[in-house]
Amino acid sequence: MLAKEIMTRNPVTVTDSMEIIKAAKKLLDNRINGMPVMDDTGKLVGILCQSDIIAQQKKLPVPSLFSFLDGYISLPSMKNVEKEVRKIAAITVADAMTSNPITVSPDSGIETVAALMVDHNLHTLPVVEDGQLVGVVGKEDILRTLMPAERSLAKEAP
Repeated sequence: MLAKEIMTRNPVTVTDSMEIIKAAKKLLDNRINGMPVMDDTGKLVGILCQSDIIAQQKKLPVPSLFSFLDGYISLPSMKNVEKEVRKIAAITVADAMTSNPITVSPDSGIETVAALMVDHNLHTLPVVEDGQLVGVVGKEDILRTLMPAERSLAKEAP
């Protein structure tokens, strides 16, 4: 089975300049976990998931320091702290989204899609063909492929 057979065509999208509150409403209204983020030219630039917005409710991680040979060593890098601050203080989608998302092609096998989701803890994968967004595959799409097999197994059971 291929991504093009299970993907949602013409997915709900947002622009990177959209206010984060409006994007959150769009996720809730459409009952979806994530959506592709497009720039003003229609190019895929990121993905926004519920978890990106929920990150705004986190407390700011304060770097932990410890002493080693009369020096102080910071445990989390300042780059990670800065990234967390941007997400917590996000006003626009661009501030909260994951840039340069992992994508699949319409001809990607379901095994590849599932492996990417598991290995990278993803819930939504954009499907791109010739540089254009043509759909999305979510975890629910993969779960639905299991249903017919379960029904046919149940019919065969004595």
